[in-house]
Amino acid sequence: MLGSTHGTLTTDSRRARVIACGEHRPGPAVHGRPADDLDVSGRPLHAGVPDLDRLFRPESVAVIGASDTEGRPNTGVTRQLLSWAERMGARLHPVHPARTSVFGIPCLPSVADLPEQVDLAVLLVADPLPVIEELAEAKARFAVVFASGFAETGARGAAAQARLSAAVARSGLRLLGPNTNLNAFERFREDLDGPAIALVTQSGHQGRPVFALQELGVRLSHWAPTGNEADLETADFVSYFAERPEVGAIAAYVEGLKDGRAFLLAADRAARRGVPVVAVKVGRTETGARTAASHTGKLTGADDVVDAAMRQFGVIRVDGLDELQDTAALLARARPPRADGVAVYSISGGTGAHVADLATGLGLRIPRLSERKQAELHQWIPGYLNVANPVDNGGHPVGDERGRKIIDALLADPEVGVLVCPVTGPFPPLSDRLVRDLVDAAEHTDKLVCVVWGSPVGTEPAYREVLLGSSRVATFRTVGNCLSAVRAYLGHHRFVRDYRSPFDEAPRTPSPSYRKARELLQNSGQLSEHAAKQLLRAYGIRVPREQLVTSAAAAVRAAGLVGYPVVMKASGARIAHKSELGLVKVGLTSAAQVRDTYRELTDIARYEGVELDGVLVCQMVEQGVEMVVGVSHDELFGPTVTVGLGGVLVEVLRDTAVRVPPFGEEQARDMLGELRGRALLDGVRGRPPADVDALVEVILRVQRMALELGDELAELDVNPLMVLPRGHGAVALDALAVCR
Repeated sequence: MLGSTHGTLTTDSRRARVIACGEHRPGPAVHGRPADDLDVSGRPLHAGVPDLDRLFRPESVAVIGASDTEGRPNTGVTRQLLSWAERMGARLHPVHPARTSVFGIPCLPSVADLPEQVDLAVLLVADPLPVIEELAEAKARFAVVFASGFAETGARGAAAQARLSAAVARSGLRLLGPNTNLNAFERFREDLDGPAIALVTQSGHQGRPVFALQELGVRLSHWAPTGNEADLETADFVSYFAERPEVGAIAAYVEGLKDGRAFLLAADRAARRGVPVVAVKVGRTETGARTAASHTGKLTGADDVVDAAMRQFGVIRVDGLDELQDTAALLARARPPRADGVAVYSISGGTGAHVADLATGLGLRIPRLSERKQAELHQWIPGYLNVANPVDNGGHPVGDERGRKIIDALLADPEVGVLVCPVTGPFPPLSDRLVRDLVDAAEHTDKLVCVVWGSPVGTEPAYREVLLGSSRVATFRTVGNCLSAVRAYLGHHRFVRDYRSPFDEAPRTPSPSYRKARELLQNSGQLSEHAAKQLLRAYGIRVPREQLVTSAAAAVRAAGLVGYPVVMKASGARIAHKSELGLVKVGLTSAAQVRDTYRELTDIARYEGVELDGVLVCQMVEQGVEMVVGVSHDELFGPTVTVGLGGVLVEVLRDTAVRVPPFGEEQARDMLGELRGRALLDGVRGRPPADVDALVEVILRVQRMALELGDELAELDVNPLMVLPRGHGAVALDALAVCR
């Protein structure tokens, strides 16, 4: 981070704004919430669930700007809305100042003439702002704005959207859009049953592949095209859909999050209820992030933080729309797994080996079947074929009664929770008999049966009629999508089984350390190392024995008290990169060295124009693993905590993991598990294992700082944090803190 002795923690941290510290008063009611429903920083601990029933199933609809003149864009929209209202059983009221009727329905001249309070007003006008104010007077519940030209167009459009948002906030109604479309008013198939997918998209076109799943027999219940999200946002719809009993999974296409915290609260609500959320989130690359911002006018957020936050709250992030389709469909319809083992079964040894290899590479468990199970399978499969898993039947057994017996035997194995059968291409009659047996077996088991139909044609009856006609078999067209969906399925159920909401354990009152720490953050800008370490001490984080001195004689006395050898460092509020300026000296073993070093450090500081508050004489700590723990501010999610390999390695390897507070001990340990250099903490090449428990404790204490001081602490960089051998703790050798 800025001024760190050992380099930067994140690129974004260099852009952190340094502003004056403000008074921090956790605990008051916010937006009508009671104080005990807020965390220590005064932020909500639970997502509000908006009542959107009348948005999706209104009893009365007003169409503002309705038209029946052929060739006009509004005419097609009005026609679709009229058809949709009829299906909903809703009363529709056209509104237009220059028409007396629209499609034979009496047309009202203005909103003020509406005969009733409408549930939903659809605005087909270029400037929605005046109409919003009229709808407020009429006490409309919801409005949809199609018009573009708002935040997606730049500064002027963003200002217009801000005015629209303010008008909506004053009005009491809820708004979908602007820059949205007709996706919410599509015709959904009503002949499908079972758990449904609810769809949220910021780009209507990107939701088309998921909507088309209905043609494959997958039920869709809702589609929320959020557009620019001047009011209602992705988080609102995730919270609402998570409460709907018919929703088995939520699929989302997200270009930019309006409010990162709100999204995590919504994801938390879905996780509590066990409803999977599968999302494509644009912005993995700089180009994608820039394009998304121009489309929706929202922040995309640092992608590593987005990725970590989604994993932290169980959101399954996928990259492609085909993955979104397949993963959401599987998660919506499949029952919870009975075991996490995957059996691969095929009529080709090469196919089975390839699929098993890919599955293992994705982290799926391919258990070796027991000798007893293998002997059972060899009743129907020639003895020279491998049946340990993957299982190769050689082809011929699928053509008679042996095929079904093999499938049943595999599904009966207690180690097997998922059966994957790749059919690389149609090979009648063997492939036809195989898929019929798989469909029949799936109807009589509570385990997941997946079939990959690899034909490039996809018109074969075995695929179109048999596989797609089954609600129990999960059918895929590619092995990659099948395996990634299975991984998501098993991972989701593990996550839900072990999930404990971090918001339930988030601190609601400040710790005793809080007021002591605030006294150190009264001035804006970077603190000296001495002051930053005092901040750490306030939160119980161990630092070396050290003294701040202002003379050579005092330095010698301090070295005697600290104990040789010592480290000496220049300490000042504006010193950046002390080592690079020659302002750090290590391994000093005598009074003469200490005296000379004091003079050398102060001379360098004068030459460089660096103002000092003194020189630190510090205990020298050598044996341990150098780590970094820090706090930075993300534009979307607020304070974030990062841990990684420290010292110079933080810049060289960039081996870090990040979490968004609040989180508990388990997530802190998971962060360490994500590091490529995790083995260093276990002890390598004869070195003793490091004190991981002490490191976890430091991470949790730093998280507490982030929660309590998030409005005042712009950055914190503890680097290096020396993690000593097991049982000996961890010591913060250097620290940098920047106050807002």
